[in-house]
Amino acid sequence: MAENTSVLTAQETFGDDPVTGVGLMADDARVAARTLAKAPRAWKDRALNLMADRIEARRETILEANARDLERGREAGTSAALLDRLKLDAARITGLADALRELATLPDPVGSVVRGQTLANGLRMRQVRVPMGVVGVIYEARPNVTVDIAGIAVKSGNAVLLRGGSAAFDSNRALVGVLRDALADAKLPVDCVQTVDDYGREGANALMGARGKVDVLIPRGGHGLIQSVVTNATVPVIETGEGNVHVFVDASAPVEMATRLVVNSKTHRTSTCNSAETLLLHGAAEEASREVLAALDKAGVALHVDDRAAALLPPGSDHLKATDEDWDTEYLDMDMAVKVVDGLDEAMEHIRRHSTGHTEAIITNDLANAERFSAEVDAAAVMVNASTRFTDGGQLGLGAEIGISTQKMHARGPMGLEELTTTKWLVQGDGHVRP
Repeated sequence: MAENTSVLTAQETFGDDPVTGVGLMADDARVAARTLAKAPRAWKDRALNLMADRIEARRETILEANARDLERGREAGTSAALLDRLKLDAARITGLADALRELATLPDPVGSVVRGQTLANGLRMRQVRVPMGVVGVIYEARPNVTVDIAGIAVKSGNAVLLRGGSAAFDSNRALVGVLRDALADAKLPVDCVQTVDDYGREGANALMGARGKVDVLIPRGGHGLIQSVVTNATVPVIETGEGNVHVFVDASAPVEMATRLVVNSKTHRTSTCNSAETLLLHGAAEEASREVLAALDKAGVALHVDDRAAALLPPGSDHLKATDEDWDTEYLDMDMAVKVVDGLDEAMEHIRRHSTGHTEAIITNDLANAERFSAEVDAAAVMVNASTRFTDGGQLGLGAEIGISTQKMHARGPMGLEELTTTKWLVQGDGHVRP
């Protein structure tokens, strides 16, 4: 059984210069990707199951590394929301392993035929899925993303270069070591999974500038990180977005359903991008509005309310007066902005002005309103009578996800296996020449 495949630092292996070092790592990733692209599904699935087994077998080592990251974070005054993203525990590690095993059960996208036909002149053509090649991912304080991305990359035949950030440095180092050991056991190239974290922020800059060596770059994190990558990268970028997520409680919304869905959307896990941040209440849904606000208040959510919503709060309820800034804030915490609107049109107009295009939800018993909301709201995911927390690759049957894309080219919404592939045209003739 292989152990400690990644003992050496990047500097010891590739030298001190980040641009040179990341370039050499990308070259190794390219070689590894060519091998992985030809690997049959059985080999890749075996690697995924070995990765899962090794994560569980080295649970204590991973938790010890994560504990060091958490302690540094607390000493640095890191927010509770960021610490929650950073934290690994026994249940979350089991979840990481389970996600890898689930990926192994999913169909292999590589080689699948998107479309094909025989043309009138006899040419036979097929458009087939192929791996991207070398994928760079820049993220922060999310050690679970390290495992999810590595698993998706292996299954879809890609090599990945990871920049997981200083906050999760020890956790990511431990996880990458475990994953590379599993790849070695599976007789697949260990350089399918590498980290540039040893080079720090300069490693991220080098990754953004590695055009020609890295095929696509995916940022996953807060507004500052994403905009930095989008603005500065010369490598093609798939933009993942912030989640200024809205829930609209329509006039016909059932009281119990509205209460249950809004509370789940807001409080299930506040540090995720699919957590609801703004609640829009139809002015005619007074009973449902009162029940929803009482439930949120009881759950400990700090409500930032407009004047009309304030009048619906339970007596003595603590609240904050909403400002214009609140409508554009992704809290990622136990805070929520609340506004009363006069109908569906006003709700959709508010969403158009303030949405980040991630997830938007309506709670209603009015079929016509549900259909209008679904057709007219522009977002990667639109929920009707369902929690916003379902905007997730695992929840939607895609297995682990590499992120939620809010752009409109190539991939939109949860990015799973197919989203990490591109296509190739295969054309077969019998000596055809163009007349």
